[in-house]
Amino acid sequence: MASGPRHYREGVIAGLIGAAIVAVWFLVYDAARGRPFRTPALLGAAAFRGVNDPAAIAPSSELIVQYTVLHGVVFALIGLLVGYLIMSAQREPGRLLTLFLVLVSFEIFFLALLVFFARTVLGELAWWAILVANALAAAGMLTYLLIRHRGLTRGLLGPWVRIAKEGALAGILGAAAVAVWFLLYDLAAGMPLRTPALLGAAVLHGVRDPSAVVVSAPLVLEYTLVHGLTFVAFGCLAAAMLAWADREPRLLFAFVMLFCCFEVFFGAMITVLAEWLFETLAWWTILVGNVLAATAMLGFFFRHHRPAWRAFLHAES
Repeated sequence: MASGPRHYREGVIAGLIGAAIVAVWFLVYDAARGRPFRTPALLGAAAFRGVNDPAAIAPSSELIVQYTVLHGVVFALIGLLVGYLIMSAQREPGRLLTLFLVLVSFEIFFLALLVFFARTVLGELAWWAILVANALAAAGMLTYLLIRHRGLTRGLLGPWVRIAKEGALAGILGAAAVAVWFLLYDLAAGMPLRTPALLGAAVLHGVRDPSAVVVSAPLVLEYTLVHGLTFVAFGCLAAAMLAWADREPRLLFAFVMLFCCFEVFFGAMITVLAEWLFETLAWWTILVGNVLAATAMLGFFFRHHRPAWRAFLHAES
């Protein structure tokens, strides 16, 4: 019986950790744009005052404190639910799936609340910044709770910890290969960091005029972060497929197809979101960047899964 209050206390602490992560993220995000506390002021005004003109909102201690308290209470309640599910998962491991669904539902619920209560200020907020904030909060909450329950972590996650680490390293390696390639290309063209600035402006801010893009540290950092997280997510998916391929080498065919689909997806995304980029950036530079990333990641994976590759090549021959 005594474990109940302890788990609920841990849940509240986890919720407050998640709230703090979101607050710090938006503090850095707003400061990088030269508008400190702009996001909590906008959300606070939308939640408590029903603002119609976001341009007229000026950050004030009252708005910031009001929204911070509301923000902390909501996250503490979510933390209570997560703490309860962690406690239940120790007796019924199947509850871990419920925990995952709760976190996904929280993301959807938060976006729905924004659309309903803060529709007037959505134009002032970058959608990807909100998603990144909530993803970081969920990761922070889970990390705290799983550290507090190492036995549960080992029992439920087991080899997935190794797979996630391998996938993250591969993703970082691939993202770094692309970043270094475009850095060298832009330096050779006499326009340092122009490519990530163009991609960031197009994908994250919907810019359609390349002449309107100004290379700036916040823009480059924004795209670099999203770029890195995308590669890490892809690396984790690839590492999971390779873990299955270690038991059934023929699945390596699906793994190779995954890399091909990723290349096609990247090109299709640019075509849909910013077709003008192909007029500004040489198509072959994007292709070379992705090939270098794929080569780096495949080389990394090959070192860790040589038996599966050999079995696959032998089976195909």
